[in-house]
This record gives sequence, C-alpha cells and structure tokens, in this order.
Amino acid sequence: MYHPAYLLDVVGSEHAIQPDRADGSHVSLITPDNHMAVAAALFSLAGMAFLLERTRVGSHLTGAVIAILGSIAAANAGIIPHRAPTYDFVFTYVVPVLLPLFLFKADLRRILFEATRTTAAFFLASMGTVTGVTVAALALDLGSLGAAAPLAEAQREAAIAGLFTSTYIGGSVNYAALGEITGLNADSSFFSAATAADNLFSAAYLGLLALMPGWAWLARRFPDHDDTTPLVAEHDSPITAMSLVLSLAVAMSIVALGDALVARLELAGWRYVLITALALLFATLAPRQAEKLGGSFELGVGLSFIFFAAIAAGADVSAMLEVAPLLIGMVAILLAVHAVVTFGLGSLFRLSLPELITASNAAVLGATTAPALAATRGWHNLVTPGVLVGVLGYALGTFLGTVVYRYWGALL
Repeated sequence: MYHPAYLLDVVGSEHAIQPDRADGSHVSLITPDNHMAVAAALFSLAGMAFLLERTRVGSHLTGAVIAILGSIAAANAGIIPHRAPTYDFVFTYVVPVLLPLFLFKADLRRILFEATRTTAAFFLASMGTVTGVTVAALALDLGSLGAAAPLAEAQREAAIAGLFTSTYIGGSVNYAALGEITGLNADSSFFSAATAADNLFSAAYLGLLALMPGWAWLARRFPDHDDTTPLVAEHDSPITAMSLVLSLAVAMSIVALGDALVARLELAGWRYVLITALALLFATLAPRQAEKLGGSFELGVGLSFIFFAAIAAGADVSAMLEVAPLLIGMVAILLAVHAVVTFGLGSLFRLSLPELITASNAAVLGATTAPALAATRGWHNLVTPGVLVGVLGYALGTFLGTVVYRYWGALL
C-alpha cells in the first residue's frame, strides 16, 4: 500500500522517509516547494498519457500505465521530486472527489450482486497476502532486518510479517498501527526503507494490474461475467463548462459533508464509506439532477491519471537499493505469491479477471486506486465494489496483521 506523507505522519516524522531537500539529498530539477511547477508536471504526465494512449503501442499499455511509468522515470531521473506538498494535496483533496464523480449515475440494483463477488475475490487476495508473507519469510532471513527495534531476532521476523500483512490487506493506517504494536517504528532506517520498497513495488504492481486485461492468454483462463456492462445509466447529457463546474461543486460538497459527519460522529476510518454512501444516496434520490452532470465520469478519469502520477512519483528506486536490498526480495516474493494465489484460486472459483484485479488492487493499494483503475478500464460496475472491499481491508488489516504477528510461530 502506497504511504503518502500525510499518512506517514501517524507514525511520527522521525520514522517517515525524509522529503526532498536542497541540501543534496533527493535533489530534483523541480523543487518540492515549487507547487505550480509540480502541479504542471503532474498534469503534463496525465496529458501525455492520454495522447500516447492513442498510439499503437500506447493502446496496449493503457493511459494509466503510461502515467505511472512516466512519473517513475521523471522522479528517478531527478526531474520531479519524490515527495512534495502538491502530492499530499492530490491525496487529501483530489482522491475523495473522484468517488462522487464516478458514482453520480450509479445503478444500485446491481451493486449488491457485484460487491458480493468482489468481496469473495478480496478474501482470496487476503489469503494470497498471508501466503506471500509466509513464503517470503521461509525463503529469506527477515530476522536480520529491523535490528534497531527493541525485539529479539525471532520476534523481528514475526513483526515484519505482521507489518506487511497489515499493509497488503489494509493500508497506511494499518501499517502505522502495526509499526506501533510491534515496535518496528523504533528503527527509523528500516521503517523508511520498508516504505520506499513498498512505494516502488506498489506503483509497479498497479501498472501490472492495468496491463493484465490486455493479455489474451490470461483472459482466456477466466469466465466472462460481462464486467463492462455499465453500473451507470447511459445518458446523452452534453459536456459543457457548466456541467463540469456543477459536477465538481456537487462532488466537493458531498466530500465536505462526509468529512463533517466523520468529525461530528467521530467515525475515524470511515471517511470513504460515508463519501460513497452519500454519493449513492444523491444518485438514487436525485437521478434527474445527477443526469444533468454531463462529463462527471470523464472528469474523474482525467483526475485519476493525475492521481496515478502522484503515486508513482514516490517510488524512489535509489533509496530502496541503498538502504535494504533484502526488502526488494521480500516484497517481490510477497506480491508474486499474492498474485499467483489470488488469480489461481480466483480462476478455480470462476471469478472474472476484472473482479480479481479490482480485489487485488484494493488489497495491495487500497480503496482509492481500486475504483480509479476500474473506472479507467471501463468496468463501471466494479467502481463501488472496489471502494467497499478497499474499506473492508482497512477494517481487517490491523486485526489480521496482529494475528500474524502474535501467532507467527503457529503459521510456520
């Protein structure tokens, strides 16, 4: 699960990866404090992705993958920073607005069915994560990592297993919680390296998931559940300046109301659930008004590309290679086994490829990228289920990570 700066603050700044600075570390052509230039770079990467997607090669990669690869290349070439307040702005304010934009014309009659199947796929993905952690621990000496943490070597292996179980089922909040529970956050070097490895492989895995539907040899192994049947009502509403502004206004209002309810009712961790519920409520109770918001879905897709570029910029290849090469092997093995278990068992249980991709995305990256990728791939009926299973991961991540940590000996 990608860990942006504002979420890593949960574990304390001394445990987070340090931001790009002008003192010689992580120097980039565009500095982090040049907010307009960073924003221009993100929009340029998104625009480039749309343009290249129309080419022969780009049509096979898809715009999402092009945005991810372009951002990773730009960040590691020193053009854009790995960390910047502009990225945090995207994560904090742009991401939640995507959900209403994608759901304004949702058809609730199909959500329950689709969410049920995607939930089954998500449990397979969770099983894949636990299996991947176990295989990685058997193959590698994880006890040698996190040596500065107040743990014995045998405990460190269990703690690292619990930490990565929590983040590849849940998200950053679960990751932070397990860091505190296990004491691994006391080793700031390890915690920073683990975050760098996670960011890089999460971005790479997202790109892989975006490519998988285009592989005919893989698609043939899964049943066709008509996943491209829209969960949204077809409409002919024209896309105008007014419809785009109104779409943003309503989406932002829904997010603001959701945040107010979270604060008022003290429902920390339920932000995306409330935003999704409010968006669906609006679409159900005011379908005529929602029908007039022409271009809302297309606007959401455009903002998704910016979101993907912001995620990928955090993938610092050099930092990960320098600090803890062993983590590369661990995360690579974990995700490889996760994918084999998820898609292998998913095929046996007759789940479709889009359902499994959405569930795996929700487990590894979370409730934000899952609906965004589903929308950009045209799987409109998996947008809401992607949010729901992602939130389910947040609910289960800390619990399952703690179980793995406490009972690690019984698993091996």
